[in-house]
Amino acid sequence: MIASVISYFLLDGLGIQFRLALDKDKFIYVVSVYLSVTVFFFWLFRTYSGIIRHSTFIDGIRLFFAQSSTFLVMFFINVYFEQAIGDKLFLNTRLLLNIIISFMGLFLYRIVVKQIFEHYLTESKKIKLERALIYGTGFNATALANALRTERPQRFKLLGFVDYDASNTTKRILDMPIYTSRKKVPVLLRSLGANTLILASNDLQEDRKIELIDECLEYGFKVYTVPVVADWSDVKDISKKVKSIQIEDLLERKPIKLDNTAIQREINGKTVVITGAAGSIGGEIVNQVIAFAPKRVVLIDQAETPLYHLTLELSKKKSAATIHSFVADIRNKKEIESIFSKYKPDIVFHAAAYKHVPMMEDHPIQAVFTNVMGTRNLADLSVAYKVAKFVMISTDKAVNPSNVMGASKRIAEKYVQTLNYHLHNNGVKHTKFITTRFGNVLGSNGSVVPLFKQQIANGGPITITHPKIIRYFMTIPEACQLVLEAGAMGSGGEIYIFDMGKPVKIIDLARKMIRMAGLQPDKDIKIEFVGLRPGEKLYEELLNDSSKTLPTHHEKIMIAIEVSDTFEMISEAVDLLINITEEGQELSDIVMQMKSIVPEFRSMNSSFSTLDIN
Repeated sequence: MIASVISYFLLDGLGIQFRLALDKDKFIYVVSVYLSVTVFFFWLFRTYSGIIRHSTFIDGIRLFFAQSSTFLVMFFINVYFEQAIGDKLFLNTRLLLNIIISFMGLFLYRIVVKQIFEHYLTESKKIKLERALIYGTGFNATALANALRTERPQRFKLLGFVDYDASNTTKRILDMPIYTSRKKVPVLLRSLGANTLILASNDLQEDRKIELIDECLEYGFKVYTVPVVADWSDVKDISKKVKSIQIEDLLERKPIKLDNTAIQREINGKTVVITGAAGSIGGEIVNQVIAFAPKRVVLIDQAETPLYHLTLELSKKKSAATIHSFVADIRNKKEIESIFSKYKPDIVFHAAAYKHVPMMEDHPIQAVFTNVMGTRNLADLSVAYKVAKFVMISTDKAVNPSNVMGASKRIAEKYVQTLNYHLHNNGVKHTKFITTRFGNVLGSNGSVVPLFKQQIANGGPITITHPKIIRYFMTIPEACQLVLEAGAMGSGGEIYIFDMGKPVKIIDLARKMIRMAGLQPDKDIKIEFVGLRPGEKLYEELLNDSSKTLPTHHEKIMIAIEVSDTFEMISEAVDLLINITEEGQELSDIVMQMKSIVPEFRSMNSSFSTLDIN
């Protein structure tokens, strides 16, 4: 109605006389037709359904089509009346002017409400937004910027985009400028008063990404990242995908991608036993195994509470596999045999182990019982119940071991590997034994990353054993993918290792984590060196000095060729080791027997160094 009044006075000011063809008592009828047509097209194009403060370009398009349709219908009604009674209902010029004014008014109303809500109401709440630049100018970056600008509650005040192409700096995206990254990004951030960089480039190389993150963290800027558009399950939730940089994003190698087709064939419809299922590695193996539709998954762990929580978590997932959980100890052969006898597993993933170096250095008995005897129990039962694949999870600490834990894992490796060859040489080929060997796992229980996070949360200091200590790292999902891939790939007797990229200096890792927390190393959080722990090396290895490797169909995965004794020799030596341990003999006697089985075992920073065989 307001548009009608405005159009009337505009035409009247121009001296254009307008009259109704119908009598004045028919005026209400004419107005009713016009309003009915307008309301109908507003309903048809759902112009009423959008929340005004969240209006977008789509709402403007809806208004345009609704008003255009109203004009066309009213125009043809006018033509009809002109032919029927010789006069028009409306002056077409006024009708067009009325539609234009109405569209402009409705569109302007949405813009004003949106701006008031975004600026005045946000400012009135005194919300302090992070001033951010988006790195990238592609579809990924544009979609993210749109999402962040409409996000509520708002987190970021976007200042523009960063692009390496200098020719784009004269252009704008979403009315925001594009800056070149030819100069250091931290310099650009500081000059614009920004404190945050969001990585959203589709084609950002891994090396450049790590370089950008390191530069920004070095100067105290926050860094966020988002997945590429193809990884978004719901475009409406784009802004929720923005996450802080995680320490695994700083691994100096590309994430390892494995082929799932062979794994699917191996696991689908099978009964799978997973030991150590409630641990960080075991739990991830469980989750990945379930995705390949096994018939049955049997979980074994001696830790009651973690196993209970895992079982509850799995009960919430939609899976055709039936889950059976057992609080059981792999050292108890009869107990484990009752499980094998009932469920007849096709595949065993053996993740149960004691893994903390200092603890096992103080408790060699437990290392022997769990890591050696427990593995022997599972391996022997796998043969007895004709398990198709037995996949053992080992560690790089088994290579040239310098501690009891690493030596116990190397003995377990030797037992399952020589058992496989022994069975094969005697015509027994129904069970294949496979070993996977990898380095430290980021975020696993007891690993350095959770420890550093806790120390930072407590205000420091971060404790590091030695300034030169280095380690290889991988993520939990990567570690478990390797285990599953090995199970599918292996033909028996292999020890699989893989390219873990560059080793990481622990002190560099600590400094990065401090900066990621928005703090400064040695200023806000102190770093202290406490000395190497018993059995700890400065660096870890993935191969023995005498070992060689063979390639596989995956460029990142290799097979270690280890020189080993016969099964009879290893089995006899393991029996003696277990007997010595069960008899309660001196710890030195136990460790001495371990050194005789693993001649390359040289204790470091340990009281057992005096036992080393020269």
